[in-house]
Amino acid sequence: MRFQTPLLPAVLIRRYKRFLADARLEDGTEITAHCANPGSMMGLADPGSRIWLEPNDDPKKKLKYGWRLVDHENGHFTGVDTSVPNRALKAALMAHQLPELAAYPMVRSEVKYGENSRIDFLLTGDDLPDLYVEVKSVTLSRSPGLAEFPDSVTARGTKHLGELQQMVTAGHRAMMLYLVQRTDAQTVTLARDIDPTYAAAFAAARAAGVEVMAYGCQITPDAIDIGTRLPFHDAP
Repeated sequence: MRFQTPLLPAVLIRRYKRFLADARLEDGTEITAHCANPGSMMGLADPGSRIWLEPNDDPKKKLKYGWRLVDHENGHFTGVDTSVPNRALKAALMAHQLPELAAYPMVRSEVKYGENSRIDFLLTGDDLPDLYVEVKSVTLSRSPGLAEFPDSVTARGTKHLGELQQMVTAGHRAMMLYLVQRTDAQTVTLARDIDPTYAAAFAAARAAGVEVMAYGCQITPDAIDIGTRLPFHDAP
C-alpha cells in the first residue's frame, strides 16, 4: 500500500493530547501533525526522533500533515498510523496473499457483530465456516526483536476478545490477527504487565478456540505492505 503523497522527513518536537504532534521539517519550519494512534506509543515518541510525515491538501482536514513513520535510523521503521494495518490487510486479503486465509473468496470489512461492534473482516465461502478476523496494530518493542501488544490498557481490545469467543461458541471461526508495524521484530507476544485483564481475556479466548496469527510488515517511506508470518508466543 503506497502512501498517497510522498512522505517528508522531520524531527519530532513533542507528541501531546494523544492525537497531536509538533515536528520540525528539514527547512526549519515547525508544524503540527495529526497522530492517528490512541495508544501510549511507548518508545516511539521521544523528542528528537526522526519521523516521516505525509502532507495533504484536503480542505476538509484542519491539519495538513499526518505522522506515518518513526525512522530508527538503523535501517528499520515503525508505522504509527493504526488505520494502516486494516487498509494494507484488506488489499492482501482481496489478492489472496495470506496463504492461511486464501481459501475464502469473499472478504467484507466493518461488518456488525457482537454488542454494538464491527468486525474488521468477515471471510466467507461455500462449504467454509464464516471466519471473523479482528486486527490489532502492534508497535511496542521493549526487547530486541520482540514485539508486544498492547502498549497501554485496552478495554476495547478485551471486549473484542470476548466477542470473538462468542463467535466460536456460535459455531464460527474467529481469529485475532496481530499486524506488527515494525521491521525489526522477529517474534510477537503479549505485554501482560501492561494489561493483565487483556491477557486473561486472551487466555480464555484462546482456550475457547479463538485462533491467533501474527504477520509483519514491509515498511519504507514509500509504502507499507504485508510481510511474512511471525511466530506468536503466548506463554508467560
